[in-house]
Amino acid sequence: MPTLAIIGAGPNLGLATATRFGSEGFDVGLVARGRERLEDLVHGLESSGVKAAGAVADVRRPPGVASALSELTDRLGPVDVLLYSPLPSLDWIKPVADTTSDDVHASLELSVLGAVDAVQAVLPVMRRRGSGTLLFTTGGAAVAPSAERASSAISCAAEVAYARMLHEVLADEGIHVAHTAIVGALGPGLRHEPAAIAEVLWRRHIERGEFQTVCGG
Repeated sequence: MPTLAIIGAGPNLGLATATRFGSEGFDVGLVARGRERLEDLVHGLESSGVKAAGAVADVRRPPGVASALSELTDRLGPVDVLLYSPLPSLDWIKPVADTTSDDVHASLELSVLGAVDAVQAVLPVMRRRGSGTLLFTTGGAAVAPSAERASSAISCAAEVAYARMLHEVLADEGIHVAHTAIVGALGPGLRHEPAAIAEVLWRRHIERGEFQTVCGG
């Protein structure tokens, strides 16, 4: 079975995406910081017939994400699709004039350095096989930076630049890289229903079109 790995798995987008890919025959590996949350997500997926496994890691603390992905690979097999979608802490998100270097550093660790570590953990096998998908999701700050949410604007811009370069370099090797910006609130009853965004991500995997899609822009 093909395997989807989700970095930053949670009960909204992570669970919806795991369910969507699971309905297509994917096994699902989940990475998050909270063990109890992971166990609940894995149990829910397995109850619905999706083979799933979880690994605890803080992506801001190398080699956490690489170790987690190695553990999932041992249990589920090589990663065919990687979704990188961890949520930033609200503690870091401040107006630009109040944003400190510590705020930006923490945001970059999460959005950029963690992304690099995750990609490096799965990319060698993808390149040897000549196939794979790397999916990145961010908030709207990636396409419409706000001075009220400075650290997110900075780190999202850097993450998207990294992903875009991967897209340009890896396309000829059969590896698709895509960024999805979600503008507005995500959650049940909010502007973006998790299942709707999960469907977008599924389409981004199978249709392999443009690099960037903006939902709600």
